Amino acid sequence: MIKKLALAAVYVAIAYLIYIYGDNILAWFQQANSIPLIIIMASIMALFPIIPYPIVGGVIGAALGPILGAVITWAGSSIASILMFLFVRYGYQEWGQRILARNKSISKITVMFERNAFLTILFARMIPFIPSIVVNVYAALSRVSFTSYTIASSLGKIPSMLLFAVVGDSVMSSPQNMPITIAVYAVFIAIALGAYRLWQKRGIVQHREVKQ
Repeated sequence: MIKKLALAAVYVAIAYLIYIYGDNILAWFQQANSIPLIIIMASIMALFPIIPYPIVGGVIGAALGPILGAVITWAGSSIASILMFLFVRYGYQEWGQRILARNKSISKITVMFERNAFLTILFARMIPFIPSIVVNVYAALSRVSFTSYTIASSLGKIPSMLLFAVVGDSVMSSPQNMPITIAVYAVFIAIALGAYRLWQKRGIVQHREVKQ
């Protein structure tokens, strides 16, 4: 219990510092010229999302351009997700699994999630209104392998991170192109969501056939 409380206290303390110095950090992104340092800072901002990460991605995109900005934004977000996964997996998994096991419905969902973890995580990352931290924590508390989580999570983040950087660059350089960018991404999300629903239905049908 002491270990869990200590980890939580460290997390809250760092989040508080980001809350205080958030404006200064965003200003630093606009003038920084060290790519490794920008990636590290982007990872920290994603790991402690006091400032919404789309804003961070937009600032980076505006400062470095859509392509480099997207790569850095994606790298920071992916690294942060991996660190959060490890943080929860090795600090809270046993405790979290006991909580999940208390509810039979959640237990059944978790079993289904673990059977189809790669595709579920991949599609969840592509849908921007699913909170990233929910995917991170739930995957860490489950029995999903670190490799499957890392690959699926990182691949699934590519479209949204590209959007954040492109929108940020468009706001600064070509605001008239922003509606087109958002419309293209909306179409992509609709396709991804439709594919996910079809995959879910197919999985349910196969499960019923096996059960019969």
